[in-house]
Amino acid sequence: MAAKQEDVLRRPLYIYDLPHEILESLRLRSDADTAASALLDTPDAPKEPNPSTSNDSLVGSQSCSLCGLSFATVQDQRGHLKSDFHHYNLKQKLRGQKSVSEGEFETLIGNLDESLSGSDSEDSEEDDDDARQESTLTALLKKQARLADRKESGNGDAADEDESGGKKNRGTPQLVWFSSSALPERHYFGLYRAVLTGEEQRDKDFVEVLRKKQIEPIAIPKPGKDGSLPPIAYKGPHIFLCMIGGGHFAAMVVSLAPRPTKGDTKMNREATVLAHKTFHRYTTRRKQGGSQSANDNAKGNAHSVGSSLRRYNEQALIADVRTLLQEWKGLIDTSELLFIRATGSQNRRTLFGPYEDQVLKHNDTRLRGFPFSTRRATQNELMRSFIELTRLKVREIVPDEEVVKQTETSTPTKSAKPVKPKLSEEEETALLHTSQLQAFVRRSKLPALLSYLKNNNLSPDFEFQPQDQNHHAPQLLHLAAASNAAPLVLGLLTRGGANPLLTNRDGKTAFELAGDRATRDAFRVARSELGEETWEWDMAKVPPAITKADADSRDEREKQDAGKKEAERRRAEEERLRLEEPKTTNGRKTKGNTLSAGLVKTPQERREEEARGLTPEMRMRLERERRARAAEERMRKLQGGG
Repeated sequence: MAAKQEDVLRRPLYIYDLPHEILESLRLRSDADTAASALLDTPDAPKEPNPSTSNDSLVGSQSCSLCGLSFATVQDQRGHLKSDFHHYNLKQKLRGQKSVSEGEFETLIGNLDESLSGSDSEDSEEDDDDARQESTLTALLKKQARLADRKESGNGDAADEDESGGKKNRGTPQLVWFSSSALPERHYFGLYRAVLTGEEQRDKDFVEVLRKKQIEPIAIPKPGKDGSLPPIAYKGPHIFLCMIGGGHFAAMVVSLAPRPTKGDTKMNREATVLAHKTFHRYTTRRKQGGSQSANDNAKGNAHSVGSSLRRYNEQALIADVRTLLQEWKGLIDTSELLFIRATGSQNRRTLFGPYEDQVLKHNDTRLRGFPFSTRRATQNELMRSFIELTRLKVREIVPDEEVVKQTETSTPTKSAKPVKPKLSEEEETALLHTSQLQAFVRRSKLPALLSYLKNNNLSPDFEFQPQDQNHHAPQLLHLAAASNAAPLVLGLLTRGGANPLLTNRDGKTAFELAGDRATRDAFRVARSELGEETWEWDMAKVPPAITKADADSRDEREKQDAGKKEAERRRAEEERLRLEEPKTTNGRKTKGNTLSAGLVKTPQERREEEARGLTPEMRMRLERERRARAAEERMRKLQGGG
C-alpha cells in the first residue's frame, strides 16, 4: 500500500483524464469551504482568498502563509519570495497592516501602469530587473503615502477608493480539496476553482463535477505539410490562454481532450495546441520601469528617439494583438474558459477596448485570471500555466493549531532560513547508504560495491534516497548503465542479482540508459550467462544474448580492420608524398628530404625546419626572401625564360 501511495504522489494526474480508481476514491474534504463561488468579474485579477484570513488549505511545504499562495514546485516558491508581491506584504506586516491578495496587488500596481512581466523571469532581457522591481515597489509605497496624507487632510474616501482599485474578493479559496484512500494521512488532492465553469462552481457536489469532466482521448494524426491540424483536433472542448505585459504578448488555444501516448498510459498525457502566437515590442522604459504612454500621461510627451520608437511600438503591438484576436474569433468564441493576465490599464485597453469589432468583453462569464504567480509572457510560460491549471495537486495540509504556531514563530526577515525537517534514523541510514553506493559506482569499484551490499544486508535493487533527486537513475543498475560502466553492469547482473526489469520514473529500464556499445553488450553477455529463464529479458528491452567470447572476438576483429585501414591510408599517403617530392633541374631528387623511417617531408615541414632556432626578425627576413624568389620565378616563366 505504501508503494502505491508513493506512486500516486509523483504521478501527474490530468483532471480531464483521471484513473478510475482515483475518481472512485475522491471525497470532498469535510472541513473545506464548499460554498458555491460567484463567477470572476475581472479579467486580470485572479480571485483568491485574502491572505490575512486563516486558511489551512494554503499551508504546506510549498506555500506562503503570508501571501496565501501555494506552489507546484520549489522553484515557483523561490520565485515568489523574490517578487514585488511578497515584498509588499512583508512591508504591510512590518507596518502592522493586513496582507493583500495577488489580485488586489495587481490592481494596485495596475494604476501605476507599470509592467512586472519580466521581474519573475530567470531569462529577462531587461538591463536591470532588480532596479525595475525596486522602482515599481517604491512607486507604489510612495503613492500610498500620498494617499494617506490626503486621508488625514479630509480626502479619505477618495483615497480608499483609489487604493482598492475596485471591488475586493474575500473568503473564497482558490483550491477545492479532496480526500482519497489512495493518499497518505493528512494528504489531499487540490483542484483549482478557476478551471470550473460558472454552473460547475454553483454545483456543491464537486466530486460529481470532476467525474463529469472526464474526456475520452482523441488520437490526432500528424499535422499536414503546412503545419495545420486535422479537423478532428478542433471538435473537442478547448480553452484560451493569454498574457500581455511589458511589450510581451503570448496567446494559446489548447484542446482539453487528452492525446493517448504509447501503451495508453495515463502517466503523462500530451497536450494538443490548436493555435499559438507570441509578439514582442520594445515599449518599456528600461531601468526606469513603466510604459511610454504612462510616462507621457504623467509628465507630458518626451521628444527623444527612444520615446518615439516606444510610442510607435505600443500602437503596433495593439494592432498586432487585435488582429490576432479577430483571426482567432472562432476558436475564442467556442472556448470553454478564457484565462487572461493583463497588468496595467494600457494592456487591459489593448484586449478589452472598447474598439470596433472587439473579441474579448469585460462581462464575459468565461473570463478567469491565473490563480498563481506567472512570469514573462512566453509560449513556454503559457504551457507551464496550462499544466499547472489542469493537474491535481497533492499537498499535506497542516491542522489549524499547527498553522497558528508556524505563523507566530515566522519572522519576515531576509536572514530567516527554513527549518529542515528532522530525519528519522531509517532515513539517515538510507541517505548514508545512497552516498556510499553511488561513490562505488562513480569509481567503478565492483568488489567493494558487492562487499558493501553483503555486509549491510542490502538488496542490489536498493532505492536511492531522496527519490525526487534520483528519479533518472533510482537504482545501482540504472546508475551503472547511465555511467557507461560495463564491468559494473555485468557484475551487478551476474554476481549481484540486480533486476533489469525495474524502470525509473520516466518508465525506462536500465538497458535504455546505456550510452555505448560496451555497456549494451554487458547486458547481452549477462543474458547469455544467466539464461533466458532468469528474467524476462525482452521486457527489459535487452537484445538477444551474446557470449563474452563472441563479443571480445568481434571487438578484436573490428580493431584489426581499423588497423588495416589505417595502414592502407598511411601507405597511400607515403606514395602520394613520394610522387610529389620536388626534383632539381637535372632531374635528380633533392638530397636530405626523406625521413629515416622512409616518410617524405612535406614542404611545410621543410620550411618549419629551416626556421627552427631563428629569431622573429630573422624569420621575417627569410620569409621575404622566399616570396622574392617565388616572384622572380613567376616573372621568369612569364618572360619565356624557362
